[in-house]
Amino acid sequence: MADTREVGAKWVDAFNAHDEAAIREQNADDVAFEAPGDVQLEGNEASTGYAMAWLNAFPDAQLQVAKTFVDGDTVVQEFIFEGTHENTLSGPTGDIPATNRRLSGRGVQILRVEDGKVAEARLYYDQVQVMTQLGLMPEPATATA
Repeated sequence: MADTREVGAKWVDAFNAHDEAAIREQNADDVAFEAPGDVQLEGNEASTGYAMAWLNAFPDAQLQVAKTFVDGDTVVQEFIFEGTHENTLSGPTGDIPATNRRLSGRGVQILRVEDGKVAEARLYYDQVQVMTQLGLMPEPATATA
């Protein structure tokens, strides 16, 4: 059976390969998934579907893992997501039409592994950064001295 670090690495490899079957294989049938925007999903289909929504919207999407930390059954991956928003991003809170803009943003995912599969996943990223880079909200104001 794969160790915790290996399961995390395989999940990222599957994402970077845009391989839906491999992503599904890394997730437990009853995986619990959370993401920004109060996204809470249950089950392999829903969790895999969330990943595929991003991969379909950003056909050149890649995760570059900068740091990995493992503690028992949990792996934490700090990453940079990069991709071009070429198709509609569909999600539980609605659809975002393609902006054809490049996105580069940091995030963290925490995966709890059970029996060689991702049993729980929590994803964290800066929603304001995403929306700003996609041109969906103005750049933040800067303070002047």
